[in-house]
Amino acid sequence: MTVRDERTGSAPAPTGPVSTIDYSERIPNNVNLAGDRRLQRALESWQPKFLDWWRTLGPALPTKDVYLRTAIAVGRDGWAHFDHVPMEEYRWGIFLAEQNPERTVAFGKHKGEPAWQEVPGEYRAELMRLITVQGDTEPASVEQQRVLGNTAPSLYDLRNLFQVNVEEGRHLWAMVYLLQAYFGREGREEAEQLLKRNSGDLDSPRILGAFNEETTDWLQFFMFTYFTDRDGKYQLGTLKESAFDPLARTCEFMLKEEAHHMFVGTTGVQRTVERTAELMVQHKTADILEHGGIPLTVIQKYLNFQFSVSMDLFGSEQSTNVAAYYTGGLKGRWQETRRKDDHELKDATYRVRLVRDGKIVEEDVPALTALNLDLRDEYVADCENGVRRWNQALEDAGLEERLYLPHEGFNRRVGTFAEHFVSPDGELLSKAEWQGKAVGWLPNDDDRAAVAALMVPHYDLGDFAGWIAPPQTGINDQPVEFDYVHLREEALA
Repeated sequence: MTVRDERTGSAPAPTGPVSTIDYSERIPNNVNLAGDRRLQRALESWQPKFLDWWRTLGPALPTKDVYLRTAIAVGRDGWAHFDHVPMEEYRWGIFLAEQNPERTVAFGKHKGEPAWQEVPGEYRAELMRLITVQGDTEPASVEQQRVLGNTAPSLYDLRNLFQVNVEEGRHLWAMVYLLQAYFGREGREEAEQLLKRNSGDLDSPRILGAFNEETTDWLQFFMFTYFTDRDGKYQLGTLKESAFDPLARTCEFMLKEEAHHMFVGTTGVQRTVERTAELMVQHKTADILEHGGIPLTVIQKYLNFQFSVSMDLFGSEQSTNVAAYYTGGLKGRWQETRRKDDHELKDATYRVRLVRDGKIVEEDVPALTALNLDLRDEYVADCENGVRRWNQALEDAGLEERLYLPHEGFNRRVGTFAEHFVSPDGELLSKAEWQGKAVGWLPNDDDRAAVAALMVPHYDLGDFAGWIAPPQTGINDQPVEFDYVHLREEALA
């Protein structure tokens, strides 16, 4: 099952009831924060630490202001406002989707019971862990992308980077609110740690491996926002089903913002491929580095890398922990309520791919233990949509070359394939064979250096780097040549 990517456009006028956000408060919110003075004081105490983190590890490029989207309501329509805003004055806050007082638990052993408004004691540790891990990914991506503004291919792309950054910061606020509002002293301690761990830090790294990888250039950023943010979409989709209603409502609204991040990745890779195809046709060669483009072989290597590390984020194909999360009602499946089964899965099975006697085989296992794979299979089907779209650009250019997703076992560090060496087309290899061939499948230092050499900033209105095609339309009905970002003088020096 796949979901079409949303595209950023002009914010529609509201057509139904919306839950507005109170921007008169020091911390904008729609959760009546002023009604809980203890929580408000705790969050106001955390706020300066967040701002220090943002100034230290947020975007490095000095800006005056940026044309940003800010949430003004959480209803289905009319929730965004666009304007030039100094990034350090962006109004991060706490926004939950509208509450359905009649909502019930949709799956697991508590199916049919009223959704939880407080944390049940028996699930306290598990829920806090799920929220902490999700929260840890949000600032990590900002840290990974910190210096990208220095080599932005256009003001349009620079604005999109900063929009992603501020929304990841707000998603951190969403998780910190849950930790501080529902988990007491332990929650406050976890909220502090979310700012103390840093991406790639040897002593205190981020929890998940993909969020400790360096984002070396804009091609990797586009691959990250396509593949890794898409993983985020599916993880949020499972938490949106949670019996813990505040978590479900938080993730439902976060998904609205996440759509733009995937749009950045989808169209960023698309525009890169379009420009690559144009240069290949123009110069009648696949070796277009000398003509200022990124060769298709290098794009495929970047794709292979980001897809494989993102696959690891789903965890092991078989997991008793995820079975317990599901049975307890903590974390559902993607689009749980649309599934045509009993939503308990006591007798259901799911087909898993694994290695037996030197061969990749399929076996049926209890569906409850294979929920990570169930989610990952949904993700892969969604990823294939983008690849088809990118390949259409190659076909339209009259080229025979095509991009592809590598086999699920390729370059894995987590799960059933972690101890094996699998080629992109699914062939099991020896370690020696892998070491001899991997240079052709994954970006090496020379590849990254060649791409980095193309990463020259383009800050003039309507100017775009030669390795990427301009977008077809601008943001919020603005022209492509719009002054999306006003830079400080020191950024232009």
